Amino acid sequence: MSEPHQVRIGNQQREAAISALNDHFAEGRLEIGEYEQRVGFATAAQTAGELAALFHDLPQPHPDFLPPPQTYYAPPTDYATPPPGFTQPGYAVPGYGQPGYYGPSPAAPYGVDPLTGQPLSDKSRIAAGVLQLALPFGIGRFYIGDTGIGIAQLLTCGGCGIWSLIDGIILLVNGGTDAQGRKLRD
Repeated sequence: MSEPHQVRIGNQQREAAISALNDHFAEGRLEIGEYEQRVGFATAAQTAGELAALFHDLPQPHPDFLPPPQTYYAPPTDYATPPPGFTQPGYAVPGYGQPGYYGPSPAAPYGVDPLTGQPLSDKSRIAAGVLQLALPFGIGRFYIGDTGIGIAQLLTCGGCGIWSLIDGIILLVNGGTDAQGRKLRD
């Protein structure tokens, strides 16, 4: 009797593997180059073991004829340090260095930007945008601490209102940064 991974496969099994690779590519687990390489290997595969090797580092879905990979996780041993991969700055987790403390860090009282991990400003982009639209003399810019543009808009009456109008819309839609370079919060 031959090993299960040494059993020869047919076109149906290759197509099932390529379909599962399509799902992983659509989920963003594979970059285009790696996806194309794995599809090429799946097309040329002769045994189930060759197809199984294409999925050893991927979660489900796998082709139905392949057994799921065996993954064993070691139990955590040290609760005083964050687990590997826990890199969310600005937040504390009970049991990991600060018992009983949930929520924002004192260094980031208004939270952190999810893309950069930098602390958010105490100024609101909505308030800045509304001030720019309602009082077209750079008041929104003074609010966020950008006094240079605020003075320029004050002296030009907001660019006859047009500059303040556009600036207010941009602040409402895209936000911006305050005088310290922190992203305005929502």
